[in-house]
Parts: sequence; structure tokens; C-alpha cells
Amino acid sequence: MRQIPEEETCPDSHTYSLKAYPRSGVTSLGSFCKGGPVTTIQVRFKGRVALQVPGGVKADPVVFKVSVGPQTKMIAMAKVELPRGVTDTSFFSADYRRQFPDDQQMQWNFSVPAMHNYSVLLLDHTAPECIQDTVVVQYQKENGKTLRLSLTDPQPQHQQGNFEMVLKNCQTNTSLPGLTFSYKVSVTRSGHPVVSTVDLTQQEGISLLLEKMSSDPFCEMRINSVIKEKILVPAGTKASLSFLDCPNEDVRLTATKAIDCRSGTSCPPTALAMPLLDFSLPVPLHSFTWNFTIPNNSTLDLVAPAGNLRQSLPGQECSQASSFRLTECDGTPIGDFCSSGTIQKIQVHANASITTPGRDLKRSIVPLLNVSVSKEISEGLIYTVIPDVSAVTTLVTPNWPNGMKKFSTVSWIVRIPDQYKALLKFVNVSRPKCSKLHANILVKMLGQEEELLSRQEGEEIQKELVVSNTFYLNMSNCKPETGHFSLLTDIVLQKKIPLLAIVLGLAGALLVLVIVLAVVCVLAKKKKKLKKENSAYITKGNIFRPSDRHFSKTRSENESHVYDSIDEFLVYGHLLDDRPYPDSLPSGKISRKAWASRTAGWLTMNSTPSRARGTSKPSGCLLWSQRPPCQTSTCSDGVVSCCYQTLFSATCLQTDACAWITLAAELGLFQRFNLKAVSRIVAGIFSRLLRIWILHFF
Repeated sequence: MRQIPEEETCPDSHTYSLKAYPRSGVTSLGSFCKGGPVTTIQVRFKGRVALQVPGGVKADPVVFKVSVGPQTKMIAMAKVELPRGVTDTSFFSADYRRQFPDDQQMQWNFSVPAMHNYSVLLLDHTAPECIQDTVVVQYQKENGKTLRLSLTDPQPQHQQGNFEMVLKNCQTNTSLPGLTFSYKVSVTRSGHPVVSTVDLTQQEGISLLLEKMSSDPFCEMRINSVIKEKILVPAGTKASLSFLDCPNEDVRLTATKAIDCRSGTSCPPTALAMPLLDFSLPVPLHSFTWNFTIPNNSTLDLVAPAGNLRQSLPGQECSQASSFRLTECDGTPIGDFCSSGTIQKIQVHANASITTPGRDLKRSIVPLLNVSVSKEISEGLIYTVIPDVSAVTTLVTPNWPNGMKKFSTVSWIVRIPDQYKALLKFVNVSRPKCSKLHANILVKMLGQEEELLSRQEGEEIQKELVVSNTFYLNMSNCKPETGHFSLLTDIVLQKKIPLLAIVLGLAGALLVLVIVLAVVCVLAKKKKKLKKENSAYITKGNIFRPSDRHFSKTRSENESHVYDSIDEFLVYGHLLDDRPYPDSLPSGKISRKAWASRTAGWLTMNSTPSRARGTSKPSGCLLWSQRPPCQTSTCSDGVVSCCYQTLFSATCLQTDACAWITLAAELGLFQRFNLKAVSRIVAGIFSRLLRIWILHFF
């Protein structure tokens, strides 16, 4: 609101009057119009607001907010926010033109804009005759400093900062004119222009742009003494800049460096770093941009100085201090990137801009990127990615989460480490309705023509895809009629089983199986041959085999059928065995120690030592044969744990094989052929080898 004398009316014919009702009587606090610096008026005890509108004028009242304020001794308190610029605002005391109430106080709280001075000037006032005390005008600054003045003293001039003004009346002689008081507060701009000289003659290709970010009319920017809303200092020039009443947040300063690579020798590989700019500008640098212009048949390659790059994504944001934004020449954003990621290289087949947040102009920093120009690529944009073995790698389309530019293409070359495969998860896919061409998604192995995945905008895409080697993911956009084309995909690396190990393991198992079957076949053939050479029994004469010509003694002349002793185990062992049949497999696993205890007794024939049925073996392994005893001396020490006499020759076996041969001997495999028992043993050997192979490779 704006205070006016009571005899005046407002320009819009809407005049507001405010009255207070202290215990001493009704007091008029003044008349007000819309659109002024008075924002709040606090009235003690009770108050009333009235709106006066002439006849025939439609009332359009202002909305007032009424609330209970803090306790005060003042008859009224007004809050005033003085505007910026050069202004004069008048104020009137209560009951102006009559007299201010005796022993009462009224307060004004002034808020003065920054970089402005205020002055107080008394306009029309009358001093009463005081019976007690005196009339005082008191000023109090924000720092607590208090100034008490009389009506005849000079009032504050050219001061800065917020202040409070209190008018205190005395006890007056009511028979004489009382106190009347009006004054004016003048505000002027106190700031002095900040002058800076910018010299770009020594900075190749660098230009400066200063823009006003607010509509504040009191911020003045000048270049060479000419007021501008936007100031451009071209590259290679020198200019004088001045700023008046322009806060830092109201002005944006950006620097741009143009790099022209259209000639083949103008753009050698270079490291991008913030140049050293020693300007005395009062405004901080907001951003620095490199604009690259390359030939039509060339590509711009971006590589991190150390390590790899990563894209800033929701939940995986980059630090502003080390990030940069990549955009195409037409302003289409590609994405924000920083270091410590999985992107080995970014290739852009277009003119591009690289923008990094501003830093101290006088302090140089480490290189941000290594940039070079290479041969033309077929796509508009190519990422070379090396996924992280221990974490999920996320890929997104340019301008994520918004869509790709129409008719644009992008590819990711994903290099899979050896002994790994990639699980490709299509997490978020948005496809448009095309009015021209198609929106395609393609996955192919690098260097191969076979397509692992090919989908257009109307076709359903699978959620996951397993790729065993390095591949590339390609996307090409159409001209969308509705919707947009975007993709977010995750890559998870999984360790794959070596094919060579699988082949060797299976080959080894098959080889063992073939050897065992060959031995079984030979044994079967030998047994069949022995059955044909049956002994002939003659009641009166010698017992002989027709083929055994060297057996010179007759049955009556030798004692081969007489035993010196028979072990108790061989006599009663069948009563201790819990197996239903001698040929059946054991009910449980038989250890070598248990087998040795069960075979402690041996069948000894009454014959020459060279014809003994068996002998003990090292480590307590059973030797059971119908041939001459096994010569354990033929087995090397420390290697052999079982020396077994087969039907043909002595065989040296290791521990695992010894256990199986021992079991075979118990089943009577080498005395009478049992095909069922042999098949079980072969299955056991194959199962054991397969388990060893699985534990080794998995």
C-alpha cells in the first residue's frame, strides 16, 4: 500500500482508511492506495479498515490477511520495503492534520535494498508544547546503534542498511496545537560501477558471453560504455566492461573456444584442459565450451586421459567438478560423462561441443579429455565398451531418458573378456510409431553376419539375450509420428565353462570305459576257452587235462587235492556274510582295511612253493589267482599299492584302481565271470571319474 494525505483520493477511486481504537480514543492511522511499499501494519488493541468507492464505480477490493501479532507499546507499527532505484516515498503520522496522541509512539520498519542509500527528510511538522518529556525521533540500525534526534535536528542522510524509525510524543498542553509529523524517505543507488578490461588477443579462439538472467532493470551492463542486455566479446578482441548493481546470481558468464579441424593438419591429438584466463571480472565463470568443426568424412574420437569414461545416470550421477556434457552442433544433447567407468572410447560422426562446469579462471586444472580426429564411421555415434566383471554395466541411448533424434543411429561395441559370456538385459525399451522408415534394434557378433537379435518398432523384443563373444548393439531411429525411441540395457558378465576342458573330460571318461570293456571282453573270451578244456574223470586211472601234457604225476601219485590246513573264515565265512548270494554286490562300501581283516586267512595247497595259490601283497591288498604268485619286486616303491596276479601277468595298480580290483576279487570276477557285477564296477568307475572332473572344473 501507499500512504496519502487524508484529503486526497487514490487514482483508481479505491481509497482505504485505517483507524485504531486505543483506550484514549479513536485514532486515524491514515489513508492508503494500492501499489506501494507498505506491506504490513500492526494495530494495538483494535482496528478497522474501510474502503471508499465513488457511486457508479464497481468495487475491486484488495484481499487483506488478518492475524494476531506480538505485544507492543506502539499505537501502530508499519513494515516498509523500499524499492530499488531512485525513489521518494512520503509517510504521515497518526491523526495527521490534527494532533498526534499524547504519550504515544508509532514505529516504521524500513527494508533498504542492497547497494542503495537512503535519506530522511522532514516535510511538514509542528512541535507541541510539552509539559513532560520531549518529542523524540529515534533511529535504530541493524547493528543495534541508536540515534535520538529532535524535530529540529538534521535527519540521517546517505545511509545504508535496514533501519527502524520511532516517533515518540510528550505530554502536551492541549490548549495549544499538538504534534503533526510527515516526512519523506529518498532512496538512491549507492553502488559504483565495477570496471574490467578483457583482453582476448592472446587467447586463441576464445570468446566470452555475458547474459542477464533476471529482469531486474537496475542491473546495468556496459561494453565500451554502451548498455547491453547481452554482451559478447569476440575472439581476438579487447573490450572494457562495467557492471552496476548486478549481483553475481543475476549475470551468467560463459567462455567458448572454437577449434576448426576442417583441414587435415589443423587438429593433431590434443588434451582438453581449461585455459588460464586472468580476467578481473566480478562474475564467476559458469561454464567453458569447446566447439569442434570436423570434415564430413571424419570422426571425432574422445578418450579419457586415464582409465575409462562413464555416463551420468539416475542413481549413478557424476560429480560436477569432473564431468562434461557432450552435444551435437545443433544443440541435441548426447549425455553427461565423467571418468572411472566402462566406456573406452566415444566416436561422434558430426560437429560436436564439449562443455564443462566453470572453475577458477586463474587456476589451471588437469586435462579433461584426449581428443583426436579419425576416419569416417558408418553410424552417427559409436561407444566402445569393456564391461565390468564384478558389476552391472548400464547402456543408454543418447539424450536419455528422452528419445533419440530422428533418423539417427548409435552402436555399442561391447568387448567381452576371455572365459566370459554376456547376459544382455533389455530393462527399459520405448519405441515410437514411425511415419517414415523403421526403428530397428540389432545384435550381432563382431565380424559375423549372423544376427542374434533383430527387431523393428512393432515387434516384441525378448527380455534377455546371452552372447558368448564380443558383439555390437545397433539402434537406428525412424521419423516418429508419436512416441520416441530410447533404450536402457544392463550387461552382466558370467564365467563360461572351457570347451576344451569339457572335451578332454569326456574323452578321458570314454577312454577309461573303452579300456574296461576291452578287459571284460578279453576275460570273457578266456573263460569261454577254459570251459572247453574240461578235465576228464576216470574211476581207475589218472586225472588229467588233455591239453596238459607236462603233468606227469597221476592222481594217486600226487597230493594236490590234500590241504595242510583250512582257515576258519573259508569254512564258516558264508555264515557271517549278510549277502543273500555270493555273487551279489556288498550291501555297503568295503574299505581296504575291512577287506584285509576278512581275508587274513589264506588257502594253502599241499604243493611246492612255486605252485602256491597266492601270497600277501604290500599294503594288505588281496592276491587271489590260479597262476604263479605276483612278483611284487616288479612294482616300484611308493607308487604301487596293489600288485594283483591276473590271468595273464602281474599288474601294478595305484590306490584307487586297487580298491576296485579288490572289490572285483571279492565278487569272484576273476574266477567266474559275472557280467552284472562287471557292469556295476564299470558304472562306479565312470561315476567316480565324472565326479572328480566336476569338482575340478566347477
